[in-house]
Order: sequence, then C-alpha cells, then structure tokens
Amino acid sequence: MGLIEQIRDAGVVGAGGAGFPTDRKLNCKAEVFIVNGIECEPLLRTDRHVMEQNADLIVKTVQEIGAFLEAKRMVIATKEHYEDAVDALQKAAAGTNVELHLSKSFYPAGDEQNLVYCVTGRTVPTGGIPLDVGCVVSNVSTVLNIAEAIKGQPVIEKMVTVGGSVANPVTVSCAIGTPLSKLLEAAGGAVGDCTYIVGGPLMGKMTDDLSQSVTKTTGGLLAIPKGHSLLTKKMQTDRDATLARAVCSQCSMCTQMCPRNAMGLNVQPHKAMRALAWNNHELLGDVNGVFSCCDCGVCTYYACNFGLKPSKAMQQCKASLQKQGVKPVKEVKYDVDGGIENKRIPTERLLHRLDIKRYDVDAPLAGFVEADVVRIPLRMHIGGPDEAVVSQGAHVTKGQLIAKPNGMGANIHASIEGSVSSVTDDYIEIRKG
Repeated sequence: MGLIEQIRDAGVVGAGGAGFPTDRKLNCKAEVFIVNGIECEPLLRTDRHVMEQNADLIVKTVQEIGAFLEAKRMVIATKEHYEDAVDALQKAAAGTNVELHLSKSFYPAGDEQNLVYCVTGRTVPTGGIPLDVGCVVSNVSTVLNIAEAIKGQPVIEKMVTVGGSVANPVTVSCAIGTPLSKLLEAAGGAVGDCTYIVGGPLMGKMTDDLSQSVTKTTGGLLAIPKGHSLLTKKMQTDRDATLARAVCSQCSMCTQMCPRNAMGLNVQPHKAMRALAWNNHELLGDVNGVFSCCDCGVCTYYACNFGLKPSKAMQQCKASLQKQGVKPVKEVKYDVDGGIENKRIPTERLLHRLDIKRYDVDAPLAGFVEADVVRIPLRMHIGGPDEAVVSQGAHVTKGQLIAKPNGMGANIHASIEGSVSSVTDDYIEIRKG
C-alpha cells in the first residue's frame, strides 16, 4: 500500500486546526516540505511536547514524506526557546538532510503563509496555497499521525493543553470524542467562574458547553474568568457597527500591523471597518485582499487603540463576498514591506497586552484521560459530514472504521472499544463495555 493510501485509510487530517484531508494535500510534488512545530498561539504546549517525545520518529517520517514529494528541502520549524524540543530534534536530525528552522517568539509565527515566507522568502498569493510557491506545510502532530498511519494505526487520539485559570495546567492525551469536561477535571477544574476557549486565546472559539467533544483538530482548552477583556474582544455584538461609526478614526494602525498586509497581500482592516460602519461594501475598494485575512486577530487584540474589532469586520466582509459568489484572484499585490521584521509582535508583549501573561506557565504531560463514553463528531475536517457505517447496538473495537466521507472528508474510527449507543447526523456515541 502506498503512502497516500495509508494516510487516507487512517483518516489523517491537518491536526493544527485546519482539518484538511492530508491524503489530498500530500498527493503532489513539491520543492520544499515544511513541518510546522511553531505553535502559533500562546499558552498552548502540544507541539513542543510532541517534538520532545517523538523527535526520532518525526525526523524519520519527514524523510519519508520528503522522498514521496521529491522535495529538495525538508525543514522542521520550531521556536528557538523550545530548548528541550530543539535539542531532541537536533540530535535526531544530525547526519540527515532534514533542516531545522528556529524562529523567534512572535505572533503569528506559526501562520502557514508567514512560515513559508520565513523559510523560503516566497509569498503565497491571495487565494492560493503554499503549493503555488512550491511548498507543502504540515503540522508536527499531523506528521506524527502519518507515522502511525504508516504502521497501520488510525487517528483515534489527540494531545490537548488545558490551561488558563485552572488549578493545574496540564497537557493530556485522550480518545477522540472525549468530552471537554474530562480534560478540565484532569487540570483540577477551573478557578473561578469561567468561560472556555477551545483552541488558542486569539483564534479559538468560546464556549460554555463542556459536553462537546475533542476532535482531531482540538489543540487547547483554556479557562478564562468571565468579564475578562479577552472574552469581550472575542464577542461579536450588534453594537460593533455603531461603535465603528462613532469611534473608528481610520488611523489605519490595524492595516499597518497586519502580518498578511506586510507580505504584500493588500489586507486592509481599516477599510473593512469603514464598510461595516456605513454598511457599504463599496468602501472596501479592492476587495481581493479580504480573502487573504487569516483571522489571526492582530488588528483586534493588539493594533487597535480604541478597543474595536477589525478582525470581526474582516470576517463579515469575507462572508458577504463569498455569499455573493465573489472569488479571490491569485495575486501578490505589492512587494513585501521593507519593515516587516519590525512589525512582528513579540509574544511576551502580546501576552501582557491581552492580560493573560499570568497563564503563560508550564503545562506538563499528565498522561491519558480515560472516558467511558465518547461522542465522535462526523464533521472533524474540511468537507461535509461523514456517513456512519455502523448502527446503534453494534459492538465496535478500538480503531475500527465507523464512518466514511461522502466526497471531501476523512475516515473516522472508533476511539474506544464498546457498544454504539447512538448514531445521529452529527455524531456516533460509543459506550465502553
């Protein structure tokens, strides 16, 4: 069986959050293969633990993937202050053709397009993908899942950092479908009345529902005290347009600090604020750059001096354009900003600005979180929901195929052994025993 078939059978998707089926991404030839171990979001610790614990296997798998892609360069990128991970990778890569790219700690260093630029000096065009400039990028946890797929093991577990306002921040592994509440228990519970962010503090999604499941792309669970300014910035309200009209001075600081704009992609959040304020998308001007917004949130969480939400305006504009059937044109509008290095935001400064520096602590490995019941979502990837191939009452073994994609998607497997207690359009529930 070939590499692509092994990856497809194992249900591997982009573990860093995108959820793109990896068999489709890697079914190509590329000049440069880049492994993203930079961990874009602060407070999360999963990437560094994966590299510390599995450096030899990761390097070996990178070589196998690179050979398949016929890549001239194979690069593992991580942050220079991940000292234990760097040491493990340097030892594993010694004498091989695998390079290490050590990044300073800035946000968003782990953004895929920023990473391509830092490693190769090439800019991925608006509406494009890294392959347009000869690159393929995979998250380091995805590479580990590929290593397991080569051995015939499907994706049934996920490593997650549990942090923020919790008694004991930890990084744990668990079965796909484990309720978030189990992860919170492993961290000793929340300290105070909290709302939760699934993912990182900037790009993650807020929730108060801890019954929802860990998926193939879940990387973090953060407890944030209710009333914290970070939560206020993440909320989208009916007052946003009114505030934009009343307060936004069109200073353009959001645009000046935008990482994608600095790469010449014409991302201009101040114009999106203007369009939102007056409910007039013609005020956007050239709309193409809107499609290059990656929702990193720099404009909202760091650049705006008035506490406004340009990133929300950008997402509204993008959604409206997509609804109208407008498609991006592949282009790099301008040359890279000559001052791009000076516009990179040190992670330390960002943490202080967001008032979450107190939560930037070690989250040591704390073993495996057991669950007697898992609800495995049928949509954990780009594409439509999978179709179940098991019925209620069936007995399933750990690793057994339980759902297949209909079109774009990825195989889904039972993460524990037990009885199928429920099959819905959204999930398959399995109970042990």
